[in-house]
Amino acid sequence: MNQIMPHPQDSIQILITLNKNYLPRLQVLLTSICINQPGVKADIWLMHSGIEDSELKPVERQCRLFGFRFHPVLIDDTVFTGAPVSAQYPREMYYRLLAARFLPETIHRIIYLDPDILVINPLLPLWETDLKGNLFAAAAHTGKTELANSINQLRLGTDHNYYNSGVLLIDLDRAKEEIKSEELFHYVREHGKELLLPDQDVLNAVYGSRILEIEDSIWNYDARNYNNYLLRSGGVCDMNWIMKNTAILHFCGRSKPWQKGYIHRFGILYKHYMELTAKLCRLAETKYSGRGF
Repeated sequence: MNQIMPHPQDSIQILITLNKNYLPRLQVLLTSICINQPGVKADIWLMHSGIEDSELKPVERQCRLFGFRFHPVLIDDTVFTGAPVSAQYPREMYYRLLAARFLPETIHRIIYLDPDILVINPLLPLWETDLKGNLFAAAAHTGKTELANSINQLRLGTDHNYYNSGVLLIDLDRAKEEIKSEELFHYVREHGKELLLPDQDVLNAVYGSRILEIEDSIWNYDARNYNNYLLRSGGVCDMNWIMKNTAILHFCGRSKPWQKGYIHRFGILYKHYMELTAKLCRLAETKYSGRGF
């Protein structure tokens, strides 16, 4: 599958890492990005460890329909020789932190998104955020209590909020200089038994002091916690406010809106985007199958 070099000066750069089981989630995410920031170009970078080209073709056709440039990046396993890798610590957990090592030098920043996300307002303000010399921008899910935040600080020996790694703005130039693979691997080897959410714990423990905090109600809204956001905002962050202001809905946790029995408020919205995605993907297949896509 040929890769098209991006035009970073006029395009938002977006990074996703996943295995083939999450490709349908990526397609829903792409639909939500396209619908909610019309006219804005995007380069979609997918880091993976062995998804077949045939399995990526529906995503490539969808991106072509949307006017996105799609760049699958197969990661060389030899990079992780000597790295702690297991079912608990898969290779993919390192990809977002080591992204600068695998992406072209022409890209200077990128937005990383977990695939269990809907974008419901433009990403452009996040893309244009001044990182003020930091490696990352990320949000902390402090919720209605600081207890979990305090526990994570004690557990990891940090003095900053505990940041969610599902949405990151990354300064790739600084990351290339400051993030060393052996430093990551060493930390996991030394602290493996203490890591509950390995990729997120590593982000916080090793680079937490180099993170610019951004507002979670806008940039990483935990879709399970509508009532918490409503209460802590004094009633401001109601449904109307969310639809106008929140850019990223993150379906955190084990229960997911594409699964049977999902009970949280935004599940029906996710299913709506699933239906839109199915229709648009059928259109893309009709339009581009047989034309090399």
